[in-house]
Amino acid sequence: MTAAPPRLPPIPEEAYTQAQTDALADFRATRNVGFSGPWHVLIRSPELLTHAQRMGEYLRYRCSLSGRLSELAILMIAREWTQDYEWGAHRPNALKAGVSEATIDAIAEGRRPDRLAEDEALVWDFVNELLRTRRVSDTTYARALKLFGEQGCVDLAGICGYYSLLAMTMNVARVPPPVGEDELQRFPE
Repeated sequence: MTAAPPRLPPIPEEAYTQAQTDALADFRATRNVGFSGPWHVLIRSPELLTHAQRMGEYLRYRCSLSGRLSELAILMIAREWTQDYEWGAHRPNALKAGVSEATIDAIAEGRRPDRLAEDEALVWDFVNELLRTRRVSDTTYARALKLFGEQGCVDLAGICGYYSLLAMTMNVARVPPPVGEDELQRFPE
């Protein structure tokens, strides 16, 4: 099946407004990543881009959770939203951060991984409960509080919200996966 064409493809930089040019300059001064994926969509709202990318810079690179746990949560969000770009961009990052191939495959298949370290199991439970019930149970929260502290609980919820924002925005825009990455399997509604 051929994917539908992107709704909001990249705008050539020479066509940017002054506000877009300023937002791009701020992005490049703040981030150490290429301007791709969600940023090509968000440039259409330069102030939103600026605020979103700064939040993402904290959540991705400086939050209280390890890269391994952050990437695990990001993949769970990408899978929940069946967001091909987010999945394709973060799958290699998750591998590099120490998330096992078996764990990544299980998430891609929409199931709980068989073997998780204690901290990974807690992230799975926290994120899964938040996605399924829109809440986190007292039991799971107490476990997360003990292992991650208050900041870790807030950061984990923030990762879920932030990457959901990006996933929803890219799904509306029909952003394709990164070059060389496959689309996620679509599950029946």
